Amino acid sequence: MWKWMTRWGTITREKADRMTITVGPAPAVSGKYVRLYTYLANRYADVIVLTFGQIEDVLGFALPTLAHQTAWWTPGETNVEGSRYSDAWTLAGRTATPNLKARTVVFERTPVRPGRRSS
Repeated sequence: MWKWMTRWGTITREKADRMTITVGPAPAVSGKYVRLYTYLANRYADVIVLTFGQIEDVLGFALPTLAHQTAWWTPGETNVEGSRYSDAWTLAGRTATPNLKARTVVFERTPVRPGRRSS
């Protein structure tokens, strides 16, 4: 396909390198937690268990000190930039259940509620 596209001048290599492909709606997550959203949204498993270290690897920075408390993992908390960091897993369709002793978090897919039928 690439040969066909370049042969007909449809696209250049430089333009292809700058392209991003989005499948489905664009994420409503912004800021420094978007990488965690992307990671969780692109996993097919219903349950994902990550250590704090693995989460930090995905994010590219250390989790804040408050992440070592259960309350930090509940939806609705706000980070410094004003966006909710919990959007990273809630908008990816997951719940977060931390195990602080083991330093792990279980991200479990939230069940999809069947839509209502209109009569």
